[in-house]
Amino acid sequence: MRIVIAGGHGQIALRLERLLAARGYEVAGIIRRAEQGEALRAAGAEPVLVDLESASVEEVAAELRGADAAVFAAGAGPGSGAARKDTVDKGAAVLFADAAVRAGVRRFVVVSSYGADADYRGDEVFGVYLRAKGAADVYVQGLEALDWTILRPGLLTDDPGTGLVRLEAHTGRGSVSRDDVASVLAELLETPATAGLTLELTGGSTPVPVAVKSVAGN
Repeated sequence: MRIVIAGGHGQIALRLERLLAARGYEVAGIIRRAEQGEALRAAGAEPVLVDLESASVEEVAAELRGADAAVFAAGAGPGSGAARKDTVDKGAAVLFADAAVRAGVRRFVVVSSYGADADYRGDEVFGVYLRAKGAADVYVQGLEALDWTILRPGLLTDDPGTGLVRLEAHTGRGSVSRDDVASVLAELLETPATAGLTLELTGGSTPVPVAVKSVAGN
């Protein structure tokens, strides 16, 4: 099984790449800068150099052809301005989804954000971010050619993962470690019955595999 991850050098993506590689998957991570490639190789992933802010749909689709699943884990990052929230958190997500459709990759998982809302009111940069994430989510939700799952983690931390989470349609505010986000993503990829779900994620008391099976109705 081949899985392609957009934003392959991100903190969650690198964790996910390690997990998937350890499970025997063929993993590729899309990166913007060649010097990021070594970190991906160390994680067991193949680096793929594509700038999602300037590439065409066909260029990205070419890298997705033959994949069994795609994960959008890219983000402009906390230090970026409002313009890049729109070009990365929204524009790149839409591009990646369109490329997956063109490449015939049905399974599509999005790392979104708690509070993502295309109609969020507020002009601060964080507000722009939530609107961009929300608009991207709405776009993906409208693509019948994708078996999508949208994951909206709460406040991200670098605490060691506990393997215990709360995963529901609505969790309320809370924090969650990046380790646990990656573990949930890996489990979602292995659980096709979660397609069509938009889920919030925080730390909790339920083991990750149990939490994913519960939302999938298993």
